[in-house]
Amino acid sequence: MLAYIFKRFIMMLVTMFIIITATFFLMRAIPGGPFSFDRVLPPSVEEALKAKYNLDKPLHEQYFDYLNGILHFDFGPSYVYFGQNVNQMIADGWPASARLGLYSTILILIFGVPMGILAALNRNRMADRVTMVISTVGIVVPSFVLATVLLYLFSVRLEWLPTFGVETWQGYILPSICLAVGAICGIARLARSSMLDTLHQDYMRTAESKGLSPSRIIFAHGLRNSLIPVVTSLGMTFAALLTGTFVIEKIFAVPGLGRYFVYSITNRDYTAVMALTIVSSAVMLIAVFIIDIIYVLIDPRIKFR
Repeated sequence: MLAYIFKRFIMMLVTMFIIITATFFLMRAIPGGPFSFDRVLPPSVEEALKAKYNLDKPLHEQYFDYLNGILHFDFGPSYVYFGQNVNQMIADGWPASARLGLYSTILILIFGVPMGILAALNRNRMADRVTMVISTVGIVVPSFVLATVLLYLFSVRLEWLPTFGVETWQGYILPSICLAVGAICGIARLARSSMLDTLHQDYMRTAESKGLSPSRIIFAHGLRNSLIPVVTSLGMTFAALLTGTFVIEKIFAVPGLGRYFVYSITNRDYTAVMALTIVSSAVMLIAVFIIDIIYVLIDPRIKFR
């Protein structure tokens, strides 16, 4: 088990290094630069800005300087938001995005997995048909359309919830629902198909022939073996939600990471784009690492090859 975890951890570090390197050189390959404004700067001013941020150094020196900064958890200054450090930008936006992602994931766990299991256990019955209709509608409706409807109903008409901002806990309700609905429906369909496949396995019929109770067969044997694809999807969804979703954050005026990501890309803010990419990738890789460990806990037959 420890050898499995160590190998997965090394793979995560190697992948992170490749992502950092690729992001650095791809950003430098983009035409233009962080000081390519609509208004052309005098050459002397542009040279002074490049010297200030060490952009006049050879590319390999910039690369090693950046690696050294990352090792010290210093992503450097923003080239667009003058006087602001990228670490400060992440610290400002991360809490709101993380809370929003956490609340959405809780909703997914509460509703998505039980809906799928209920549908599988009642295949071709009313509960199954209703669940499939709801999940199909939830997947095809865009999140911004759902956000508009919920805002109009609960904020404008009923005035139960705030229209924007997350100063209070009520402000997280609507954006969390909007982020969770599509994932709930996707997880429900995945859990249903995985559970149906498990119910037709030989070991399920063997457990039934031994006289085990239906609840023990379902929860001790069926549920555990059908969770692997569900855990994979949940882990990826949670990682994606933690790093912010710009559309929902924009609609509900959530001060998360999504706004910085979009603004930094449009303004060629090298350090901010690289930092946000690295943070997003790190969260995703950590999620994959945790999922790999959960795989072994769920099914000890899974080994590292």
